[in-house]
Amino acid sequence: MGMHGDHDLGHTVAGWAGTTIAVTGCAVTAVALAAGSATGLWLGGAVVVLAALTTWLLHLAGWGKATGPRPVTEQHWRVRDTSARRGHRGCLGCRIAGRGAAGVPGVSPVGSPAPAEPTPLGQPS
Repeated sequence: MGMHGDHDLGHTVAGWAGTTIAVTGCAVTAVALAAGSATGLWLGGAVVVLAALTTWLLHLAGWGKATGPRPVTEQHWRVRDTSARRGHRGCLGCRIAGRGAAGVPGVSPVGSPAPAEPTPLGQPS
């Protein structure tokens, strides 16, 4: 048990890496703004976008976590999420990657036909 008790605060490799890169991008943007550098502003913005992509890719590789609390044995930040290959239920990042759509109503996995609309009783389909 850590200093936060049994609470799952979501500390993951994906979260820490993305946050570190995003803070760096924000710092670059702030310095560029103070210096009046348009190039620096674009560079800082690009680093923030890189942070989002890095976090997403690490999440898909299993270094993130699904929504909600994890079992106590999986709460350490260096424990890999083995369910990431199938996708997390209700996870936008997994759905964008074509994973986990089977558990979300109204969303079909990539490459599968959409479910047929039901027809009213007594009418030909």
